Amino acid sequence: MELRHRYDLKLLLNCSNVARSSFYYYQKQSKTADKYKKVKELIKSIYYKHKGRYGYRRITSELNLQGIIINHKTVLRLMKSLGLKSLIRVKKYKSYKGEQGRIAPNILSRNFKASVPNQKWATDITEFNVSGKKLYLSPIIDLFNGEIISYELAERPVFNQVAVMLEKAFKKIPNNTNLTLHSDQGWQYQMKQYQYLLKEKGIKQSMSRKGNCLDNAIIENFFGTLKSELFYLKKYSSIGQLKQEIIEYINYYNNDRIKLNLKAMSPIQYRAHYCKT
Repeated sequence: MELRHRYDLKLLLNCSNVARSSFYYYQKQSKTADKYKKVKELIKSIYYKHKGRYGYRRITSELNLQGIIINHKTVLRLMKSLGLKSLIRVKKYKSYKGEQGRIAPNILSRNFKASVPNQKWATDITEFNVSGKKLYLSPIIDLFNGEIISYELAERPVFNQVAVMLEKAFKKIPNNTNLTLHSDQGWQYQMKQYQYLLKEKGIKQSMSRKGNCLDNAIIENFFGTLKSELFYLKKYSSIGQLKQEIIEYINYYNNDRIKLNLKAMSPIQYRAHYCKT
């Protein structure tokens, strides 16, 4: 290419025995490769920042936020060329153990849309197994923005875990807010103590129909995301290690992980944006 500016192209092609069409083809390929050099570096930076949890759609949104307008199909193609992909696996824990107490009506009835924060919450429990030892996570999620309002980790599925989670959540809201808290028919949510705590705070209790996980799909989706983006990506050596990484992940999930249905904002960013408008 340096000689191109000093000698006629036809002469150079004859000397190198290269067809004109081949010259222009490789010239075009070279320019195309350079065209996406910066974008590829940004894709790798975003991918590794989020520990491989982002697929091409979220990476496209992140690039757009940085002022780079690019088609998601192009990002997918570039990620494939870089050998980058997001892994997904889903596994569910069902806490239903038969009727232990009073069953509440299904007030939520799969209406997962909430127009304001702290209007509709959902809760459930999922389990993790590390070398035969169990860890249980009990969170509350706000259906407005998918934010984890509070959570508690325990090595045994005891009611105190749920009570502590509620205590943390209740500190964030006043009494009698017209809030609905939805769960499945797990034994914890049928207990009189649980129902008393909700009633005392002025919260309406809602329950899924028996054995129907779709009635609590939002929090089931969160569990699937948590496990595919954290638990299934590595082998844990201890419950203590997993506990610490779940704490770090929930902080990341609330503050940094963008959701496409929240205008490419994280849950807390979206809530802040709502409160400003």
